[in-house]
Amino acid sequence: MVNADLIARARAGDGAAFRELTEPHRRELQVHCYRMLGSFQDAEDALQDTLLAAWQGLDGFAGRASIRTWLYRIATNRCLNALRSASRRPAKEWDIPGVEPPEPSRLGEVVWLEPYPDALLDDGLDVPLGPEARYEQTEAISLAFVTALQILPARQRAVLILREVLGYHADEVADMLDVTVGSVNSLLKRARAGLQQRLPPSVDPAPAPHSPAEQALAAKFVSAYQAGDIEALVALLTSDVRVSMPPIPLEYHGRDVVARFYASIIGQGRTYDFVPTRANGQPAFGAYLRAPDGIRHATGIIVLTLTGDRICAITRFDNSVLPRFGLPRSLPD
Repeated sequence: MVNADLIARARAGDGAAFRELTEPHRRELQVHCYRMLGSFQDAEDALQDTLLAAWQGLDGFAGRASIRTWLYRIATNRCLNALRSASRRPAKEWDIPGVEPPEPSRLGEVVWLEPYPDALLDDGLDVPLGPEARYEQTEAISLAFVTALQILPARQRAVLILREVLGYHADEVADMLDVTVGSVNSLLKRARAGLQQRLPPSVDPAPAPHSPAEQALAAKFVSAYQAGDIEALVALLTSDVRVSMPPIPLEYHGRDVVARFYASIIGQGRTYDFVPTRANGQPAFGAYLRAPDGIRHATGIIVLTLTGDRICAITRFDNSVLPRFGLPRSLPD
């Protein structure tokens, strides 16, 4: 009855009623768009398009599904449109002056990827899930999961998120995408196979967020990095550790090659400071390199992926993501 009243008022042009109707779903829709697009900024753009389309198309809401499901339908299709129309973003060149990185293990398949600040996640993950959900919300926002999603074809990606992350029934997803239930089932089968090929095997669960174990491991990483102690840093890593740095496509796999990479980055008179933050449910740091004048200039954000008592992946993002985490581009002496 409350929604019926709000819908009637919103259809009559009451903006406050429309905001009251949609605001409870705003953050979870942004997270959904982020999973689809892999970019915080693109997700925000898609969210704004979704809300505008909902406002303009409210007369077409027939009430067969909930407002929430109707909004997910609009958001998913806005993301699919964005993926179809997006031009391929170019990879960036290596951007640390005076540092020559070693030959990479390979070039990454996913160049365009951005982190999602934990400060905005709470409302976006605390959402009602349908009976078909297979993934924990925290698992489905991790960098590994979001990266693997970006490799899937767009419609497979949409079906997997709607079915197995949010738990919608196959007939609901078919209605959202204007396809048959058979098509949904076929897309889901292929998406599952593609995702399993891309997700790294998880041997041990990560320590609980903010737990003493997580904090201790992150502190050891910072200490080794700041000291330029390659041996201590490598001792924290799994044997199959991966280092990536989108939108720079270079990737380094395995302790030995990662050790060579970090030998070119840290030590040798370079002094780094770290400002703790969190991204995608994972420990992260704003990294700052101290200049001769004492000013510390940002070199990006580093996100750690943990398994057991080791680090299995390190992802570095460039300075463009700093404002979303409330971090400056430089720190005073």
